[in-house]
Amino acid sequence: MIYRWKMAALNTRRGVELERRARTWAHRRFGLGPDVGNYARLPEYIREHAPGHSFVDVGCMWGVNGLYAFLAEEAGATSVKGVDVFGPTPEFEEEHRARGSSVQFILGDAGAPETIREVGPTDVVFCAGVLYHHPSPFDLLVALRLMCRGKLILRTSTVPEVPFARNMAVYWPFLSDRQRRLWSHHRLGVGGQIGITSPFEPEAGYGNWFWGLTPSAVSALLETAGFRPVYRATEPWAQTFICEAVHPPIEHDLPDHDRARQLGAEVSAGGEARPQ
Repeated sequence: MIYRWKMAALNTRRGVELERRARTWAHRRFGLGPDVGNYARLPEYIREHAPGHSFVDVGCMWGVNGLYAFLAEEAGATSVKGVDVFGPTPEFEEEHRARGSSVQFILGDAGAPETIREVGPTDVVFCAGVLYHHPSPFDLLVALRLMCRGKLILRTSTVPEVPFARNMAVYWPFLSDRQRRLWSHHRLGVGGQIGITSPFEPEAGYGNWFWGLTPSAVSALLETAGFRPVYRATEPWAQTFICEAVHPPIEHDLPDHDRARQLGAEVSAGGEARPQ
């Protein structure tokens, strides 16, 4: 019940402002909690990390028309690519011509092997507003790790932490109307959230909102995918992480047939395999 009240309060402009002020005060006065974030700070992070490095924006079109890719180029990135499942938009192409830009647009699904190959190893990977639109956020983070040889700048929608429980998440498709209303941001001025303000639409694909991840769940997914978060900026309904690529993502090494038979024999002999 307390969690429901907290969500209701944070789904108002007044509640968001009070939360932001309280966190800012605690962070500045006592150094408590992560930095306080804001969507408007994304250019700041790009200007800090892009100069002298290759850069890719994964999810570069929706609502921004390649803006962050152009900012990275302007900041001094050595090469810039942008990836999205639709586009390039007319706004992107017009800005590309006006700037005489060298930004390369790649039409592709970030998780597809051919897209990962086309992006190639990249120093700085930027991804904002994508993770919660993907039905398998871990697979997306693994794809970003396969592209990344340096830093990841990730901004994503999140939900408030659940008291006394870490790494929690809610899967929005096929919730009841009543349950979906708990997560709607319409009072904050957010437009339609497919899967939340309206039922899940299979034909909308990645346009659906799939996952409400808590900040701790995002952090755990990042570490499992091979990233180490080194900075976090928090907002009531979003987080920005800056991460270092530190180790390969977890994966299962499929054995060849001979090794598979040997493993099967070892498991059976050891009595390890029992129904759970």
